[in-house]
Amino acid sequence: MGKEEKEFFDPKDIPWEPVDGYPKGVYKKPLSVDKVNNVWTNLIKWEPGTETHEILAHDTWEEVWIIEGELYDTEKKLSIRKGMYTCRPPGMKHGPWITKNGVIMLEVRYK
Repeated sequence: MGKEEKEFFDPKDIPWEPVDGYPKGVYKKPLSVDKVNNVWTNLIKWEPGTETHEILAHDTWEEVWIIEGELYDTEKKLSIRKGMYTCRPPGMKHGPWITKNGVIMLEVRYK
């Protein structure tokens, strides 16, 4: 089954849920999901003070747009702020991060 058709709706009605494999304080709201094809769109929220220690690489493309707040990439020494965007190919290494005041981002992953 592919993604479910959804016309405009307010994501505030979707509960935040913990993200598997991430530390406490990282949550997602799945907006659109296709588990068969490994494709999804999420709102991601990191609570203030959340920190990761791993370098990640996914088997999917990943696009991220920072909606509000800020992340700090401790490997690249880069401050990632509201309005910034990334497009990562499968296998691209990224992280670890820390957020002082929290961050909300839109994440899209696909093959």
